[in-house]
Amino acid sequence: MLGLLSHPDGDLPEEEQEQQQEQEPTCVLKPTEPEDTTIMAIEGMAGSGSCDAEACAAMQALLAESDVSSLEHVPSVVRCIYRWLTSNTDVSATQRLPNALAELTHAHPHDVVVTLLRCAPSCDRAAAAMWRVMVSTMRTADKVLLELLPVLADWPLHSTFTSDGDNKDVFALAATRALWEILQLPRCPQRLKVHFPRLFLALLSQIFFSTEQMPEEVDTFWRGCQREGCLPTNPNSFAVLTVKALLCRLGYENVVFEVERKHGWDTLLNAETHHYAMGLLAREMRGISRCLRYCIARYLVEQLNRKEPRWEVPAMALFLELLTACPDIRGWGVHVLQFSPRYLRSECREMHCLVLRCFILLIDRPLMAKRMTFLLPRLIELLRDADGEVVGKTLCVLRKVLQARDLPLASPIALQLAERLLPLFDSDASYVQLLSIRLFRDVMVIIAASGKKPLRAHIYQSLIPLLCCLHDENERVAEASRETLLQATEFLNKGKLRQLLEMEQTWAVAECLLAEHSSRADEYLRQSLLYLQSPQESVREAAVRFIALQGMTNDVSISVSNLAAQTLFLLRGTERNSSTSSRLLGMYDHLRSAWRRRPSLRGSGWLCCWSSAQS
Repeated sequence: MLGLLSHPDGDLPEEEQEQQQEQEPTCVLKPTEPEDTTIMAIEGMAGSGSCDAEACAAMQALLAESDVSSLEHVPSVVRCIYRWLTSNTDVSATQRLPNALAELTHAHPHDVVVTLLRCAPSCDRAAAAMWRVMVSTMRTADKVLLELLPVLADWPLHSTFTSDGDNKDVFALAATRALWEILQLPRCPQRLKVHFPRLFLALLSQIFFSTEQMPEEVDTFWRGCQREGCLPTNPNSFAVLTVKALLCRLGYENVVFEVERKHGWDTLLNAETHHYAMGLLAREMRGISRCLRYCIARYLVEQLNRKEPRWEVPAMALFLELLTACPDIRGWGVHVLQFSPRYLRSECREMHCLVLRCFILLIDRPLMAKRMTFLLPRLIELLRDADGEVVGKTLCVLRKVLQARDLPLASPIALQLAERLLPLFDSDASYVQLLSIRLFRDVMVIIAASGKKPLRAHIYQSLIPLLCCLHDENERVAEASRETLLQATEFLNKGKLRQLLEMEQTWAVAECLLAEHSSRADEYLRQSLLYLQSPQESVREAAVRFIALQGMTNDVSISVSNLAAQTLFLLRGTERNSSTSSRLLGMYDHLRSAWRRRPSLRGSGWLCCWSSAQS
């Protein structure tokens, strides 16, 4: 209890009281006599090194008699108890203050826990004894664990203050050392299971940060800890040991064993493979209770929703694997939509892949695809990514979102999407080719159904690439190209082209296309030349034939025909010697220039040149 300073002779006259109020504060607080006596007694014991039973009993009595709930000097009391225990080599000394320390912890958990972490961060013998006492009852253990959690999760230092105004930062590793000592007890606190999800995640984040960075002050602190006990060389290895101990104390030895068997713990200690190890750990945790999995997922969502998350890639990897391995927690789709826009805007490729994998897992859930419509602009931008995996996953998500739409697709979005899809027809990854061609067809269907036709220019640009892809060695790509061409002819009202496609008269389609759109011949030739670099012989052959077909259809001039024959000869030679590509492009420029000066009449001159070129 705290009281006012009073005059030793009793109450002062009113005038003297007013004078005193001008000279000193009206409410100066100091400890009550029992509390002051308690502090002095403990300090005296710490200074004298006394550990006799009588002195110890006297201290317990003083603490028992004092109102610990209103004690104002808790940090001083804790420091004195620690110094007293440190000064006593008698093991029995650690058993003489259980009740007093437990009561103090129950009444002032923050002051007791933080002060002990500050004065004994390496957790020596005396501190370990105090931690054992502090978690000896259920009511105190719960409060101690709750105080350790924020320190564990705040790498490398946790900022806080105690009631005496001390604001010295606390090492996160100091809390890990304390937790390790608690886990070594024969009987662990029952409340450990309740706090397992947060303890587990805090330790995993500590492994990540201690692997990524090791501030000099933390390194110095850890070297000091090593001198006091047999600890691993690196703090991240010690955090891994603590995770293993936590899982084992809760009966999940099989998780520890399986991760060890697959070298997951070693992978966890590598910054480049950390998030893969997190996925492995999550998959092996399918055997833990559904309630704990749910709680872990909830805390991960909280972490990922923070304005400045510090552990986002590993946290996302763990969350994703929980979704994959534990379908009963897939109701978190709405939460994923809350934090995903920020991560899609980031520059982190790994995060892009993880978020997209989450979308693919969740998109088949009711209404999920419709709710993702607002992400269309950002998803379309991801199609520019150089990574084929990111592009492929983005295409999968986009197709699902478009198929689930009830409203028409806005013209600007459709145009932007079509523009991003066209270059993907030439992708080296066949699955990106396939998905982009199918999605292009879906866009045409959606726009055609809405009665708007803003895509005509993009569809004309797609015709030559699709005609070349008809000859792709991948049958699925070839079939998707055919289906998309059919949809394009319907969109453009080209009945004759559609009929030829249905009859599978591919070259007749090309000839008809050139006949109906001779003004686009230069553009078609340019597009065809790009396919001469295709790794597939069938596609290169299709490009060669199409280029030759353009010459046959458009010119009767002998000079142009001869130039076209030479071009064809070079084209056929590209299959044997790719170094002719630069010569081919130069020849193309001459050929195009000659075509611009050609007569408008058609004749059989080209056929002669074609025959001589073949011979």
